[in-house]
Amino acid sequence: MPLLFSYDDIPLEANRLAPLVDQLVEKGWFVGEAFIEAELCHALYREVMALAEHDALADAGIGRGNQHNVRRDIRGDAIHWLDRESLPQRQYLDSMGLLQRELNHALYLGLFEFEAHFAQYPPGAFYKKHVDSFQGRANRVISTVLYLNPEWPEDGGGEMALFEPADPEREVARVVPRAGTFACFLSETVPHEVLPTRLPRASIAGWFRRNASLNGRIDPAR
Repeated sequence: MPLLFSYDDIPLEANRLAPLVDQLVEKGWFVGEAFIEAELCHALYREVMALAEHDALADAGIGRGNQHNVRRDIRGDAIHWLDRESLPQRQYLDSMGLLQRELNHALYLGLFEFEAHFAQYPPGAFYKKHVDSFQGRANRVISTVLYLNPEWPEDGGGEMALFEPADPEREVARVVPRAGTFACFLSETVPHEVLPTRLPRASIAGWFRRNASLNGRIDPAR
């Protein structure tokens, strides 16, 4: 899979994203190894680990607004929202802007915003099975995860398991958290979980959003 983005601002060719779009439509999810340039991943990894070292990450919670709670029995990561203050953040967010335009062009989704945060899982942390958006109640459409750890041993744990929307007990993919691997899936329909990690695990979780008034959606082929 060709690189999605580079420090040289090489324009993204639409045909590079064709497998991603096709698999979103066909299966509801996509996983690509070495999808994001290694240099950018390393820069982002150094940034999130520096934030962790300086206690600049916040405990992640579940729910929104008044229902937001920290529940370590459900979710154990710490987060920091991307704000474009660093060059690596700007370049990653710009690459997601290119992807957003391609998704809108190919699938007419009306995506208008991308939000993302660093996620750092300490040893032993996990995130139980969930979906990122409840049908008809939120405007997250497509979820993304970029993994940042430059090396990940086979026994490191911390994989993301994806499950069949029509049969949430059937695992359909297990994603190793290795730098450059990029996953995306339908926020409303694809259950997923983060398995317990044995090592500090770093990633960027993100969501493409649309206005709540728009009803367009992707239905995976069956």
